Amino acid sequence: MRQPRRDTRGIVDPAELMRRVRFRRLAPAAGLAGLVEHHWFVDWDLDEPYEQHVVGHPAVNLVVMRTGDGEPVTAEVSGVSRHLFSIKLAERGWVRGVQFRPGAFRAFSGASPAPLTDRRVPLARALPSLGTVAALDGLPDEQAAALLDGLLLGLRPEPDEQVRSAMELADRVRHDRGVRRVDDLARDAGLSTRSLQRLFTEYVGVSPKWVILRYRVHEAIERAGGAVDWAVLAAELGYSDQAHLVREVTAAIGMSPAAYAAAISR
Repeated sequence: MRQPRRDTRGIVDPAELMRRVRFRRLAPAAGLAGLVEHHWFVDWDLDEPYEQHVVGHPAVNLVVMRTGDGEPVTAEVSGVSRHLFSIKLAERGWVRGVQFRPGAFRAFSGASPAPLTDRRVPLARALPSLGTVAALDGLPDEQAAALLDGLLLGLRPEPDEQVRSAMELADRVRHDRGVRRVDDLARDAGLSTRSLQRLFTEYVGVSPKWVILRYRVHEAIERAGGAVDWAVLAAELGYSDQAHLVREVTAAIGMSPAAYAAAISR
């Protein structure tokens, strides 16, 4: 079975997060491995509130959570977030999440994820046939993952050729730093630029250009944790110059790469 990824891309100051919470990823059931990236579980018991920031992936998430003592269990579907996502954690709580592969959510919902972009929608509205997730409260990890797997498999997801194409192209952008231009990606896929843009909008929820830029920002943020020559990194990631990289990272996390590197080193 494919193991869940171990990187921390998208998490702002991951070392600090891991000091504050229990964070883990679990692989989905074999029948979902081509459509679900992983389950992600977080638990916390804090003496003081803590705010976490995330530069999201181009992926839809199913999120079930209890955010504090006495709070109700809530369930929602979170679309692709183009902005810095922030959540304040306090007291004791938990999250049980499912991250779908970019382009895969439509196989479960039957509808484009574009209306979900930058939105969080109640689960009962986004996936009305899924069933109840209230039983997740208090379940051990493996049982919680099995419950989520069963509910998702019950939707009988059927990836069509467009879903498969969107997933494959988004995955290529994620892993191949040679993909720097939408026109080149469209040509290699045998599509017109307009057709590629329509495919990503309808199946991923955002444009191919945004996906290319987001994965480059993810890598720049992750690399900021070590010794970095920003001019060299900018060239490696396909930026026209160092200033361009600095602008994009600053827009994504609200501080320059150098300021972020200094902050996490402290």
